Amino acid sequence: MAGLKYLTGFGNEFSSEDSRCPGALPEGQNNPQVCPYGLYAEQLSGSAFTCPRSANKRSWLYRILPSVRHKPFTAMHHGNLTDNWDEVEPDPNQLRWLPFIIPKASDKKMDFVMGLHTVCGAGDAKARNGIAIHIYTCNTSMIDRCFQNSDGDMLIVPQQGEILVTTEFGKMMLEPNEICVIQQGMRFSVDVYGETRGYILEVYGAHFELPDLGPIGANGLANPRDFLVPVASYEDRTVSNGYAIINKYQGKLFSAQQEFSPFNVVAWHGNYTPYKYNLENFMVINCVAFDHADPSIFTVLTAKSTRPGVAIADFVIFPPRWGVADHTFRPPYYHRNCMSEFMGLIKGHYEAKEEGFQPGGGSLHSMMTPHGPDTECFEKNRSAILKPERVAEGTMAFMFESSFSMAVTRWGLDTCQRLDKSYYKCWETLKSHFNPNWRPSSK
Repeated sequence: MAGLKYLTGFGNEFSSEDSRCPGALPEGQNNPQVCPYGLYAEQLSGSAFTCPRSANKRSWLYRILPSVRHKPFTAMHHGNLTDNWDEVEPDPNQLRWLPFIIPKASDKKMDFVMGLHTVCGAGDAKARNGIAIHIYTCNTSMIDRCFQNSDGDMLIVPQQGEILVTTEFGKMMLEPNEICVIQQGMRFSVDVYGETRGYILEVYGAHFELPDLGPIGANGLANPRDFLVPVASYEDRTVSNGYAIINKYQGKLFSAQQEFSPFNVVAWHGNYTPYKYNLENFMVINCVAFDHADPSIFTVLTAKSTRPGVAIADFVIFPPRWGVADHTFRPPYYHRNCMSEFMGLIKGHYEAKEEGFQPGGGSLHSMMTPHGPDTECFEKNRSAILKPERVAEGTMAFMFESSFSMAVTRWGLDTCQRLDKSYYKCWETLKSHFNPNWRPSSK
């Protein structure tokens, strides 16, 4: 949508009021006896009241009617959205999925909520500690209904098709190669403009934040100024047939009816907001001498656990960059990891597997499951002439990395019918190059 405006920054103290109602933000206090324009004051808390100031998240919303005015929530069908991590037996194999199918609107209309499919996850939303990875495939906009995730934050990665995300804080337009984060409890709806697909990383119990930079210094990776926050844009709309508030609560979906749009916030202020980010703005840091840096150097956002240096989940990208390392096998190394790695591809070809790993598909390399370059990639790069070259040009792959040992759902293993059962064969032709007669060259 042309002309959308945004505020800039990450975790700032923001304030915004719709230009149609100047002075809608109260001056000098949060909760006056009578708010400007006769609005209701409502606080949205994203942390405990007593959290340290650096971690305290809340925003004040000034709205035409408060969100408490609704009919009771009742359970609704949750389709392929689940947090049942025990519905099938564990599978430690390397897993790869072909592009997930987007239904045709002529066959079945499916909006964002109806099109949520859980691939894998671990932990417990009730215990506020865990992760889930979902795919969304949809072909129609959400009409007179919105979604609220009471369980955690959702990091949305569009892969095909633009989406217009309307939130209580304002509107955000996203296209592939952009991401957005909708934090716990924030209501939003999604408009689409054709067949649409993407990935979602959901975390329970923590919010996403920028990774610490350590010796990198003050600047680099995802810079705070490049994050965008929507501006207030209210709608004062009565919905005679009822507006549905869909609530994901303890892994299940519930629906409540109300007679008005929930996007009736005229003004707001605070540091607990939705936000978006363009992955093209990532300031890449890479090896310039020898060896292959660990992929953590490409972390955009992290949701920290209570253990120092260990994440519930990291969002990592593999952006276009220069490869210049000398005496080095430049693609990703062979690896067994104490973390779980789910990868997706927004566009292009992933450098370690140019065939088979396709945009709109995915892969999961579980804890301590071996993975690495396929045979073609290894053979080409072990004898390549090393000169400065562009890597991943026109490509954007990403990784959701987690300290949880994730279980794959029945939908992921079977129902979706997209599991590539021949994936293991990409390593079958790796051959031994061992030469017991090799000796170091004399200098």
